[in-house]
Amino acid sequence: MLTVASDVEVLARFGRALADPIRCRILLALRRAPGYPADLAEALEVSRTRMSNHLACLRDCGLVVTVPDGRRTRYELADARLGHALDHLLASVVAVEADRTCPDAATEDCC
Repeated sequence: MLTVASDVEVLARFGRALADPIRCRILLALRRAPGYPADLAEALEVSRTRMSNHLACLRDCGLVVTVPDGRRTRYELADARLGHALDHLLASVVAVEADRTCPDAATEDCC
């Protein structure tokens, strides 16, 4: 059953998804075009198992959806506006010191 998440929950889920570099790379790839897990794993140079886990996380966060395609499953952004949001984030300028990390950096594996 689908529910409508609060504004804060939506941002938290998006933030958790973006907190992992592999998930960021997946979202950027899917921003360009839908993809299949095996193809994404090869393109991003990660194992298929790892790709599957990250895609499941992104799906659980509500950021990607699956589309049956014959015997395969294609992944795409859940909403085209997510691609626009990523574009806006990429266009933002953030000043950081190279030797600093975020003190709140989580070690969570998933959303």
